[in-house]
Amino acid sequence: MLAPMSDSPEAPGAGGARSSTATRSLLVSVVGAAAFAVLALLWGLAINSPMIVFDGLYSFVSVLLSLVSVAAVRTIERGADERYPFGRHAWEPLTVILKAVSLATLCGYALIGAIGDILAGGKQPETAPAVLYALLATVGAWLMTRYLRSSRDGLVRAEAAQWWMDTLLSLGVLLGFLLALGLEAAGQPDLAGYVDPGMVILFSVLFLRMPVRLFTRSLREVLSISVDPALSGDIETAVNGIAAQYRFEEVFTRVAKIGDQLDVEIDFVVGPDSTAREVTEFDRIRQRISDILDTMPHEKWMTVSFTAERRWAH
Repeated sequence: MLAPMSDSPEAPGAGGARSSTATRSLLVSVVGAAAFAVLALLWGLAINSPMIVFDGLYSFVSVLLSLVSVAAVRTIERGADERYPFGRHAWEPLTVILKAVSLATLCGYALIGAIGDILAGGKQPETAPAVLYALLATVGAWLMTRYLRSSRDGLVRAEAAQWWMDTLLSLGVLLGFLLALGLEAAGQPDLAGYVDPGMVILFSVLFLRMPVRLFTRSLREVLSISVDPALSGDIETAVNGIAAQYRFEEVFTRVAKIGDQLDVEIDFVVGPDSTAREVTEFDRIRQRISDILDTMPHEKWMTVSFTAERRWAH
């Protein structure tokens, strides 16, 4: 059973509340994954099914990775300090990268093993018990996916993505074992022997897409690559409106996302015709921008500066 994948000082506190819920969800995922991992490994070995053993191994690795996720959430919850002056949000994408690399490696290993079974003439498990396992696994994974998807936390949603992968896997396995059962009933046991390793090959290849996507997205966050235009565009539109209102010569807006934290840096170039020139006016502008960012479902780290020299802003 796969288990799965601002300058505001109050940001860490907000993250603490989020992390408490996230930790509870991740622990539920760990317990569910551990239970199904043991079940799958014992069941798969008992009926000689590489597909079910693969399911169990995937779950076992996922349990370890879920424990890493719990540790990461608790680390993020501690917030900023002297060692981490900008907070610990980078732990979230780093953890997702570790999960993605580990799951991709396991898929590759299973793929190689299944190809070997095909070349050796197939693998014939006990089909009726295999069908029963696949049915139980499908229902269990679907229920866990629904539970975890209720969270907006990045790590929990990565877990939900892995459980959704498991739901698809279990459903496909169920259909595959039903096919093998049909082939046996039709007097074709030799063909039925290719179904189990064939499913391992199919799902290993298909499931490599999810770790690659998680890896790519999280690496963008670690490297502070600019965020999706759908998110940064709303911020830039609001900031450009403020710049026009106060007749600033230019404004430079930089937006990056690291874990659940949105890092926003805005630099206004004040010209001779600008209508805002006092510190109190600058603070009012900062407050307006802060209010805009508060409407977004992320913690914020915001820096807003004002300069008469373009070279300090560009």
